[in-house]
Amino acid sequence: MDSKLTEKGQMTLPKEARDHLNLKPGDRVKIFTHPDGHVVLLPKVPISALKGMLKTHKHATIEEMDEAIRATAVERYRGAARK
Repeated sequence: MDSKLTEKGQMTLPKEARDHLNLKPGDRVKIFTHPDGHVVLLPKVPISALKGMLKTHKHATIEEMDEAIRATAVERYRGAARK
């Protein structure tokens, strides 16, 4: 993909890149520059877009948390003893 820089320092992002990033008119992008010279362009998404991304889980009781800690400790101890 190619894009030409105007005299004002502006450029048009090619359609293929806009489609890949799922960008629509008015969307904003974040540009990251890396020390090795690479430039990364990512879409900026509002926090509201993240709603529903994580599955909800039931809240564990203190007893369930204690049991999970005990089980993990025993598992780690047995694993360390085998070495």
